[in-house]
Amino acid sequence: METPHFRLKFIGLMGVLALVGIGVWQGHSLDLPQLMQGIDSLGPLAWLAFIVLYAVATVAFLPGSLLTLVGGALFGPILGTLVNLTGATLGAVLAFLIARHLGAEWVRNRAGSRLAAILDGVAAEGWRFVALVRLVPLFPFNVLNYALGLTRIPLLPYLLTTWIAMLPGAAAYTWLGYLGREAAVGGEDLIKKGLLVLGLLVAVALLPGLLLRWKAAQGPRWSIDELYRQQTTAQAMTLLDVRDAKDFHGEFGHIPGSLNIPLPELTARLPELRASGHTLAVVCHTDKRSTKAVQQMRQAGLDKVILVRGGVQAWKRRNWPLERG
Repeated sequence: METPHFRLKFIGLMGVLALVGIGVWQGHSLDLPQLMQGIDSLGPLAWLAFIVLYAVATVAFLPGSLLTLVGGALFGPILGTLVNLTGATLGAVLAFLIARHLGAEWVRNRAGSRLAAILDGVAAEGWRFVALVRLVPLFPFNVLNYALGLTRIPLLPYLLTTWIAMLPGAAAYTWLGYLGREAAVGGEDLIKKGLLVLGLLVAVALLPGLLLRWKAAQGPRWSIDELYRQQTTAQAMTLLDVRDAKDFHGEFGHIPGSLNIPLPELTARLPELRASGHTLAVVCHTDKRSTKAVQQMRQAGLDKVILVRGGVQAWKRRNWPLERG
């Protein structure tokens, strides 16, 4: 039986789909000179109106790159970057919240095991995943905003990471829009400004490759769900918990079958771990101490070392059994 809450969600979803449909239909026929003239005519309120326009355009799937160029032309390289970045981030947050409140519950209830594992893995990475996909354009920006809303990534890390990770690209395209207007009106120092824009564009183009290399250097990682699966299938695997003994045996407990070697004692126990030849899955309460342990072991030449994201805390959130004492 349909409830008022369901009907409100359905009406909201239809409204968003209609807005997106209009945006996709009209997106490639934007009259940029007329848009710039209309925004510029608002005087002191122009920057605020442009932020609102950019946010609505992001929700409606209008091309953000064109708006970023317009923002640079209207407001210059510094204010334009702040205005563009604020509008894009606000739009990204609105799309995120729309997806979370209108579709996340429905998707989670109907997701198969593979999709559920993907969503859990993304949530376990949290802000790190948001930073990666913002800096490495694997998916269209407007689609990504809605997709991330279907995960359990908290709102505040999503907002802050989106703002920070989009800053390099926003600055580069804002400067490009500013340079275009300067060239049109015959501004001074065009060569110097053009070289600066070129440098920014090259930096933005190289950044994804550098980030992917850094990501690869971090080595393999497992979500807590992957650890659970590996415990039932993997051969010769040691689950290493690097918390202090009082935490390992304390009230919070530890994952069954794990070996406790506190981080300060790890160096002395490395020969023992190397001799076992096992794959080492490393956990702590979250993943701070385990990250340090993994780095230490890899520097010592152990290559079969895997960081488990989320640690014992993530295991507890799944209501899986823990041992105490």
